[in-house]
Amino acid sequence: MALSHFDAQGHAHMVDVSDKQVTDRIAVAEGRITMRPDVLTLVMEGTAKKGDVLGTARLAGIMGAKRCADLIPLCHPLPITKVSVDLTPDPALPGVRIAATVKTTGQTGVEMEALTAVSVAALTVHDMLKAVQKDMVIDGIRVTLKYGGKSGRFETE
Repeated sequence: MALSHFDAQGHAHMVDVSDKQVTDRIAVAEGRITMRPDVLTLVMEGTAKKGDVLGTARLAGIMGAKRCADLIPLCHPLPITKVSVDLTPDPALPGVRIAATVKTTGQTGVEMEALTAVSVAALTVHDMLKAVQKDMVIDGIRVTLKYGGKSGRFETE
């Protein structure tokens, strides 16, 4: 299988999507950041020194999705019509579960925008709590749903 971001000479290039059909497109991504239970308590009680961890991370994730084409060299700038970022404290991890949904109507998908939203939200949680725990772990970032375009629907279990 050939990779679409390389030309015949093997050079990276931006894929030409001008012949693709304009369709509604949705992508959902998820990830998590794990931490000690006492650090999660700071998040849930809203007592972290830097302020509202979940609210700040939600905004950062939305901003990250909107700036994806500025961060990932071969991404197309897209007219995003919706970004939602949900951060859910989970004592069973312990940590925060993060999910992002991104929508557009266009000629290419929004998977990278959803992944970027989750990544930036997780990095923001880390930044806001690193003074109390330096070894938090960000992991599990993946696309869980992609819809639209000629490849149709992809969903993980």
